[in-house]
Amino acid sequence: MTDLAAKIPEIYERNAELFDRSRGKTLFERAWLDRFIECLPDKGVVLDIGCGSGEPIARYLIEQGLAVTGIDSSPELTALCRKRFPKHQWQVADMRTLSLTQTFDGIIAWDSFFHLTQFDQRRMFPVFGRHASACCALLYTSGPKQGETLGKLGEETLYHSSLDPSEYIDLLAAEEFETVHYIADDLECGGHTVRLAAKL
Repeated sequence: MTDLAAKIPEIYERNAELFDRSRGKTLFERAWLDRFIECLPDKGVVLDIGCGSGEPIARYLIEQGLAVTGIDSSPELTALCRKRFPKHQWQVADMRTLSLTQTFDGIIAWDSFFHLTQFDQRRMFPVFGRHASACCALLYTSGPKQGETLGKLGEETLYHSSLDPSEYIDLLAAEEFETVHYIADDLECGGHTVRLAAKL
């Protein structure tokens, strides 16, 4: 299974056009994004980890007056972001080794962080902490329980994993985050398991 996790960047790069074409643009995530935005200052700066092609999530954040820095492992998807939103910042980067020179009012890892192995997910929380401002909000999707599972992008197999929800709470606390809102298998959000946390 961990071998499949290592292939995630090349799968998204190979299928960038398919991903962009098939990615839903109806913004079923809006209720969660609005909760996230409510935690941020006006004209706040947001780090979008695993930004994909920038639609629909980064577009919505930008439309709300936020400044977005997006990172993604796929050069082709990152290029789409630069073309669509040239006034914002986009970088090709591996989230696991991310080390930017600024902190952010908000960090979002929607349908990206859950492609990491459990080991790498644990290591991501210090990455979140290093990039968080004093009052940062963090929004991410995971699984509802500990385990590994497989999905699909076209004909390709996608790896997903999750920690136990209680472990996420402990990892957040270590970086001085506290859960603000959490729903497992949110039926109003396409069955996503979503957690919104904020700096204490």
